[in-house]
Amino acid sequence: MKKDKNILVVMPVKDEHKKTLEQHSQGNKFIYSSYDNVTQEMVQEANVIIGNVDPFYLQEAKNLEWLQLNSAGADPYVKKGVLPEDVILTNATGAYGPSVAEHMLAVLFSLQKKLHLYRDNQNQCEWQDEGGVMSLCGGTLLIVGLGDIGLYFARLMKNFDYHIIGIKRRPGQVPQDIDELHTMDDLDKLLPKADVVLSVLPDSKATRNIFNKDRFEKMKNTSILLNAGRGSAVNTEDLCEALIQGQIYGAGLDVTDPEPLQTQHKLWNVENVIITPHVAGDFHHPATLYRIVDIIAGNLQRYLEGEQLTNIVDTTTGCKL
Repeated sequence: MKKDKNILVVMPVKDEHKKTLEQHSQGNKFIYSSYDNVTQEMVQEANVIIGNVDPFYLQEAKNLEWLQLNSAGADPYVKKGVLPEDVILTNATGAYGPSVAEHMLAVLFSLQKKLHLYRDNQNQCEWQDEGGVMSLCGGTLLIVGLGDIGLYFARLMKNFDYHIIGIKRRPGQVPQDIDELHTMDDLDKLLPKADVVLSVLPDSKATRNIFNKDRFEKMKNTSILLNAGRGSAVNTEDLCEALIQGQIYGAGLDVTDPEPLQTQHKLWNVENVIITPHVAGDFHHPATLYRIVDIIAGNLQRYLEGEQLTNIVDTTTGCKL
């Protein structure tokens, strides 16, 4: 087992989380810090960093062997020159499925039942009927980016009798709760079938602006777009026009492009949009942090014992290998 390693932890952990991380790590030194209090010196001395440190510090991390992110997304860390060569990068895929999926489900149901409009009316002390609504049950769901979050969302939506189509980068065995599995080559022919489209795509050259004017024109005018991946997957200006022109019914966005969305941006005032400020996968639900710590503790034990790590990130795509 490896010893005498400097392990820098940059996460809001409690004593019970520290105990979980340290239980198989005797003979190694743990340094705990908040994101704001991390110093260049801490990063330079670390052999292992657990958590999302400022990428600027990593260029001088000469002793770093492994960076374990507390996020599923790895976009800032796969840019050229951020990480020294030979540093292993892993993420926390598997921790965020429940919290993000539940958040997006709540957003979807709010749009389908016009709860956002009634909340607006309540804020204005207006007693007003907003008319017809959509059923929560039945329909076709298209998940673009079928990872941990997408699979958990599919599991939830199965309870509402949805036909579920998943899109992955590579073909493979059809997962549980998925009725059809396709690759991105089929996106254009699948969009016209979908009542709900969930994007859980990472930021990459291949995914930027993948939801654009042409794609919105292929979607049903009753369809709802949900984005829980990266804002760059959706062309924001094209989305505004599609909503204003009635090409699609609504959008639920936990991520936007740009982010944060400027206060003067017209998307704020489009009627059938619910925007949340990239909080679906944060630490707001206590269970999320426990899942993150468990994933990281398992990887830490593998690292110290010289075993293969899980959730290794492909630095060319930003996705888990």
